[in-house]
Amino acid sequence: MMLHSTAIIHPNARLAGDVEVGAYSLIGEHVEIGAGTVIGPHVVINGHTRIGKNNRIFQFSSLGEIPQDKKYAGEPTRLEIGDHNTIREFCTLNIGTAQDAGVTRVGNHNWIMAYVHLAHDCQIGNHTIFANNTQLAGHVCVDDYAILGGFTGVHQFCQIGAHVMTGVGTVVLQDIPPYVTASGNPVAPHGINSEGLKRRGFSSGAVMAIKRAYKTLYKSGLALDEAKEAILEQAAEHPELNALADFLSRSQRGIIR
Repeated sequence: MMLHSTAIIHPNARLAGDVEVGAYSLIGEHVEIGAGTVIGPHVVINGHTRIGKNNRIFQFSSLGEIPQDKKYAGEPTRLEIGDHNTIREFCTLNIGTAQDAGVTRVGNHNWIMAYVHLAHDCQIGNHTIFANNTQLAGHVCVDDYAILGGFTGVHQFCQIGAHVMTGVGTVVLQDIPPYVTASGNPVAPHGINSEGLKRRGFSSGAVMAIKRAYKTLYKSGLALDEAKEAILEQAAEHPELNALADFLSRSQRGIIR
């Protein structure tokens, strides 16, 4: 291991043999870090935190500290981070709470830019991008390939669907369905993320089907329940719409409209 002489690493922490830890970083007792991960200088990793393989965590980030929740009473809740993630400077990722699943989870291949906050019990998928100063309140779920623009703020318990893109300064107070681009304060829908879908291999037919479903949801004048039924029928011919139909069926806070 390449451990700087000024780093403070608890003897019970479990680090793979090739982990790098920079100057003045602190690694707590219940931390586990997988192979190939690089921890920069002045990083604090505490709590029951498990970090996977080949991650890069930049200076001044704080991972695994207790949640910013007054109900927290010292329960051994967790932070779990997968593989191949980049976490830039001054990010804060907190452990979960006993009132939820007890774990804050980040998947694989995520790109988390500077000053991002992921609060307790957030569930982050794979291949997401959080631009600078994205702030997630507790219990937020973000699905695969979502891109949140700089200074996006997300209210607690909101869900962000797969392949969503938000603009700079967006304030999210309700759920954003898959494939939708959105911006504003409060947030409003502005079409689908067609360019992103093409880059990820969606066929032209699939993109057209998603555009049609978007029009059904936002342009047809149908009530939400009627739009849900129509999209469910469309999904019978276009499987990529199943993700949208499922998301609409489980939304608790209501969707942006």
